[in-house]
Amino acid sequence: MSKITFLEFEKPIADLEERLEKLRLVQEDLGVDVSGEIGRLAKKIQELTQNIYRRLTPWQISQVSRHPQRPYTMDYINEIFTDFHELHGDRAYKDDQSIVGGIARFNGQPCMIIGHQKGRNTEERARRNFGMPKPEGYRKALRLMKLAEKFDLIVFTFVDTPGAFPGIDAEERSQSAAIGYNLYAMVELKAPLICTIIGEGGSGGALAIAVGDAVLMLQYSTYSVISPEGCASILWKNADYAVDAAAALGLTAQRAKMDGLIDKIVNEPLGGAHRNPKKMAALLEESLIDTTCQFQCMNKQDLLNKRHERLMNFGKFEELGAKK
Repeated sequence: MSKITFLEFEKPIADLEERLEKLRLVQEDLGVDVSGEIGRLAKKIQELTQNIYRRLTPWQISQVSRHPQRPYTMDYINEIFTDFHELHGDRAYKDDQSIVGGIARFNGQPCMIIGHQKGRNTEERARRNFGMPKPEGYRKALRLMKLAEKFDLIVFTFVDTPGAFPGIDAEERSQSAAIGYNLYAMVELKAPLICTIIGEGGSGGALAIAVGDAVLMLQYSTYSVISPEGCASILWKNADYAVDAAAALGLTAQRAKMDGLIDKIVNEPLGGAHRNPKKMAALLEESLIDTTCQFQCMNKQDLLNKRHERLMNFGKFEELGAKK
């Protein structure tokens, strides 16, 4: 496992981890028994991590959701699914590698997988466009959804994007229309849709593959109409107000669950999904199995009716009496 990258607010944890590593080297290289001290320090690190993560602010949660070592869609595919065969292209322009998708098996049953994919290094990040799809990415996703509908496959989507790519070339190829078509198609898709927000759930770029029969969200993921930096730039004309924007946006999993925007929060390992990707995958797999059981025996019309009812229950309003 590669060395963990610590965030700014995790500096006290990083300092203790460094001391722990030095003690382990002393024991290994010099043969000095310091196992007692190692055990006490490891316990102290665990307690400190628990205390820090128990009081995370929305801005700190945003940082965790973007952690460079956080598991991406392909990591979950490799851990949870079998027999994955990637499908490429939108059959209109090109293959957008910021969205991956294909057929696979989940718990032995055939399914369709669609998800955002970021990169681990500079070359891959450029190739994946930092997880920001262009119209051809959403059209590829739509093509795969329709394919799943044709063959009665359950659809799993994994959301992790700062948002749809805002460049001129994307606008020239009708970015907003591509997102809109996806929203329309997902509402009427005659196949079960289970969506999971695994990192950043940014604006329409996330929503274009997140209209489902059930929406799950990892504990330290975010889901909002805009990034904190973008919101701060618009409201305060200064991205330095991102901390205040994050608090105002209500982008945490707890807030999304309270507002009825998601159905379930999937707990993460102590310190975030990146600390123990295999355990995170196991926790997510368990939640996905529980969720799929709800829709396996449901006929298509009941599925559509339930999805429509779910969407129509979003938001709150108050009816006022007619004016006399």
